[in-house]
Amino acid sequence: MGVNVSVVAVDAGNSKTDVALIGTDGTVLATARGGGFQPPAVGMEAAVDVVAAALERAVAELPAPERAAAEPSAPERAVAELPVPPGSLGHVSACLANADLPVEEAELAEALAARGWGTSVEVRNDTFAILRAGVDEPRGVAVVCGAGINCVGMVPDGRTARFPAIGRISGDWGGGGGLAEEALWFAARAEDGRGEPTELARTLPGHFGLDSMYALIEALHRGAIPPVRRHELTPVLFATGAAGDAVAAALVERQAEEVVAMASVALTRLGLLEEEVPVLLGGSVLAARHPRLNDRIAELLAARAPKAVVRVVSEPPVLGAALLGLDRTGAAPEVHRRLREQYA
Repeated sequence: MGVNVSVVAVDAGNSKTDVALIGTDGTVLATARGGGFQPPAVGMEAAVDVVAAALERAVAELPAPERAAAEPSAPERAVAELPVPPGSLGHVSACLANADLPVEEAELAEALAARGWGTSVEVRNDTFAILRAGVDEPRGVAVVCGAGINCVGMVPDGRTARFPAIGRISGDWGGGGGLAEEALWFAARAEDGRGEPTELARTLPGHFGLDSMYALIEALHRGAIPPVRRHELTPVLFATGAAGDAVAAALVERQAEEVVAMASVALTRLGLLEEEVPVLLGGSVLAARHPRLNDRIAELLAARAPKAVVRVVSEPPVLGAALLGLDRTGAAPEVHRRLREQYA
């Protein structure tokens, strides 16, 4: 018996990797979660190994007939070093963090194809998974504001709109990491007199139990507070703005403007600016639903794209990767519906 897997869906982010094996009828046959996908930090092959480990765990969870067909013999595994026999699974639909440019998508697709898991491979930036998870057809725009910021759009004929989204060198502003850096900059200047007063000079160090920005700067510089904890300052920024601080509120306002600028450009490129179309918001900053930010985004976007329908995505991105895979394989609408119902 062959393996009854039509799509291998992969959603790989910096902190975790989700794999779902989808049957030909849209049934979720097995799922697994692995570690973060970080090619810039560990190298491409080591990053793909993380996906391979998660895939192997998913294969182990397959129903008995599919698992028996998928599990290679010891000689096969020794030679191929694969979690499944070459070509035994269907289409691999992988939405990956750090696949920011088309050339990077192509390189990662080649690396995944070399593992021989399925009959075909398509790699997209992970923002496409968030977009596809939130729409019933591949049509709309998604803006993700997590550690960084990104925006993509797509329409059923295959056209897409996207940005490099690799930081300030590509014109980006904001995201959780960027907001934290801006908050620190304004707070430091407020304390030493170079800038205007702001409550951030008190609330940012206070979050870590410190009594001054100088103490916080020293702690960050000397490693007493690990760099990874800087993201904790973003909610502090929002709370300070909500309490009435003008500097913090201005940073939140600018983030709203940046989100709307990206969404509007993507809509324009796809000819959707005047049409009723979903604009989806995702990522930790937008999913937190800070009223000052999300309400302002809706207000500004209504002026630029009056028919756009703004919504925060709650569906898991791996669903989007799976739906993109079904799109690619030409699955029937009822297969798409069955898959989505399982993630409702």
